[in-house]
Amino acid sequence: MDKKVISTGAILGAIAIILGAFGAHALKKILDVDQLATFETGVKYQMYHALFLLFVGTSQLISQKAKKGILYLVVFGVLFFSGSIYLLATNGHLGIDFRVIGFVTPIGGFLLIMAWFWLFFDFFNKKS
Repeated sequence: MDKKVISTGAILGAIAIILGAFGAHALKKILDVDQLATFETGVKYQMYHALFLLFVGTSQLISQKAKKGILYLVVFGVLFFSGSIYLLATNGHLGIDFRVIGFVTPIGGFLLIMAWFWLFFDFFNKKS
């Protein structure tokens, strides 16, 4: 499980860097300041959670069950939260109206929050 968590964290981190560079260079020319800031929010949260997965995957203090649950929550949370933000920030530039998926963003945020709480409760309930 550790290998899967760390690999996923590394991939999410690499994609965040790619999207951040894409936003800073290519999208800077077509998005307004608010749209670019929104896009960057998606990149930041993706990177935060990539680092979170690297921590989870390397920690011996977290149970394997918790690692698996945290992995799934983070993957779907990033997909829903950051993914929807990327689409909403570029809305109108891709020829598709993505505002209909706006409800997905808070669901993704909730999943990310639940991943952090799972870490907390797993650690808190650990027997010394």
